[in-house]
Amino acid sequence: AIAALAESGHVDGRGARREFLKNAATFALGSMTLTVLGCSEEPKTQPHTGPIFGFLIDVNKCVGTGKCLTACRTENKVPAQVSRTWVERYIHFKDGTIKVEPVPEIGYGDDKGSVDPKLVAKSYFVPKLCNQCKDAPCHQVCPTHASLKSPEGVELVDPQHCIGCGYCVQACPYGIRFMNPDTGYADKCDWCYHRTTKGENPACVEACPTGSRLFGRLDDPESEISKRISTLPTSVLKEHLGAHPVLKYLNLPGDVI
Repeated sequence: AIAALAESGHVDGRGARREFLKNAATFALGSMTLTVLGCSEEPKTQPHTGPIFGFLIDVNKCVGTGKCLTACRTENKVPAQVSRTWVERYIHFKDGTIKVEPVPEIGYGDDKGSVDPKLVAKSYFVPKLCNQCKDAPCHQVCPTHASLKSPEGVELVDPQHCIGCGYCVQACPYGIRFMNPDTGYADKCDWCYHRTTKGENPACVEACPTGSRLFGRLDDPESEISKRISTLPTSVLKEHLGAHPVLKYLNLPGDVI
C-alpha cells in the first residue's frame, strides 16, 4: 500500500527508524531507563482532487461462504495467525441467548456448524474489516506518524516509520489492527489500496459471490455506492465512539457490536 502511495508522490522514502534514534534521548534514573521520543514533523499533505473511496456492506446478502476471507489472505499475503477481515455469525436462540462465532475461511455452505437448527430463532452474518475512520484513534496515538491517511481517505501503515510499539493496535476500537508476526510492524486492512488506486476492486469484493460487499467512489454522485448511501438507511459500528467510520452497513441489526 505504501509503495502504491509513494508512486503518486504522497509519501517520501525517509527512514523513520534513523530519525527515531536521532531524536530519542535516553536518561538513566537509578535502575530505570527512560527513553523520550522526539516529536517528528507531521507529514505534509498535498491538495487532492482525485477519488474518495467508500465501502458498503449489505448484511442481508452475506451467506458466510468465506470466499472473501481466502481472497484477502491470498492477495495481501496475510500470515495464518492473523486476519485483515473476518465474518461473524450471530446466532439468536429461541431461549433468548445470542452466540457470536467466527466464520471459518472454508465457509459454511449448506452446513451451518454444530448448532441444532431447531434451537435457532434466527441467524445472520456480519463481515468486519477496517472502518477507515475519519477520526481514527489509531492514527492519533502513533508516535512516529507511521499511521497516515491517504488522499482517498484510506488509513495506511508506513513500515519505514513503524517502530512496532503497538499503540495503534490497542487504540483501535474495532480490533482491526494487529502486529504482523512476519514483519514485526503494525498491519491492517487497507481496502486493497494497491488495487483500488489502479481502478480495481478490493480482493474481498471481487470474491464475494452474493454482492454483499460494495466498493466505490463517494465523490462521484453517479457511482452505485453513492446512490445506495444517498437513498437507503445505513449504519456504522460503534457510532457512539465518535470515530466517524467511512465503512457503512445496510440492514445492520441492532445487536451487532
